[in-house]
Amino acid sequence: MAETSFVIDQVTVFSERETIENGYIKVENGIITEIGQAKQRNKSDAEKVYTFHEKVSLLPGMIDVHIHGVNGADTMDATTEALDTITKALPGEGTTSFLATTITQDAKAIERAVKNAGEYVEENQKAGHAEVLGIHLEGPFLNSERAGAQPLHAMQRPDIRVFEAWNKLAKEKIKLVTLAPEKEGGLELVRYLTYRGIIASVGHSDATYQQVMEAVKCGATHITHLYNGMKGLHHREPGVVGAALLNEQLKTEVIADGYHVRPEMIQLAYQQKTDAGVILITDAMRAKCLKNGRYDLGGQEVEVKDGKALLENGTLAGSVLKMKDALTNIQEYTKCSLESAIKMASENPAKQLGVFDRKGSLAVGKEADLFVRSEDGEVMMTFCKGHLAYSNERSEENENYSSE
Repeated sequence: MAETSFVIDQVTVFSERETIENGYIKVENGIITEIGQAKQRNKSDAEKVYTFHEKVSLLPGMIDVHIHGVNGADTMDATTEALDTITKALPGEGTTSFLATTITQDAKAIERAVKNAGEYVEENQKAGHAEVLGIHLEGPFLNSERAGAQPLHAMQRPDIRVFEAWNKLAKEKIKLVTLAPEKEGGLELVRYLTYRGIIASVGHSDATYQQVMEAVKCGATHITHLYNGMKGLHHREPGVVGAALLNEQLKTEVIADGYHVRPEMIQLAYQQKTDAGVILITDAMRAKCLKNGRYDLGGQEVEVKDGKALLENGTLAGSVLKMKDALTNIQEYTKCSLESAIKMASENPAKQLGVFDRKGSLAVGKEADLFVRSEDGEVMMTFCKGHLAYSNERSEENENYSSE
């Protein structure tokens, strides 16, 4: 369902510059054209207007830079249908764009996945679905000592020529690469990625503090799921965690589900990095939105039970976290404001990906990626570039449609 022109009225608008109580936003042809106080809005008989009976907030659509799958589909399925499933499902949690994320597998499987995702970005994006902004290549250039749920047999040392071949298959759509810079060829790949404008992220790494600092000098700017899959903090060896917490150049992904990281450690990261240095992610796998059971992740069987995804050996294997819940959880764990939570879920990833000129906040001239959130944290409606992408039953009971 697409609206050429509509207004969402009498809501709390969390805009780029300020929070507006009893505000409104106007969208025309997928672009935000007005934001302001509801009482100052110029009414038009031609406009469709959404209003709500209960108090709701209007937030910028969230951007998940690290998600493998949802609702039975995974990036590694390497099909248009799988990405259609993911892009259709994500607006239900307030996510309006994301990076299709791979996992360590054999070269042929990775080639199929990145080729499919690259073609999808250029040829198969759909109105009313979340936008695939590119690819997050998580592996196989990782350290087996910090494998986590990444399959050991398919790991390989960082190799510029291998990456170049994959990025060519992906139509140059790989935007972020997780790698272990301490491995042979690691720093060379970091330099190459930086030169090409691709985000180099330290993850699944056993690097020392000094080795991470060397990677930063070479251009690394990102940390993949802070605390998970990396050398931890020690008083004589700060490791990857210490480097991440101390270096302002490094943006740190955080999985705020209460399982991957204790809330107190998320609070520590927030206090050290502030809302300018944290990026909320889900690292979700195909089991998200499905019932408890056994599912595949990178050719491995994962058991999902009561919100936790585990390999047979007890290793955490991705998550079933939704971004709407990450937004709520980060406020609970850190006592931060909703404005700060929005910054971590929308603004920071947009800036990191270089798309803040069109996404990541509510501002005149930007794409109408936005969602309506209830006071208890539920997503009631989501719009992707001005197309209604999701509306729940509660929204339908509350909202009024009118033409003025």
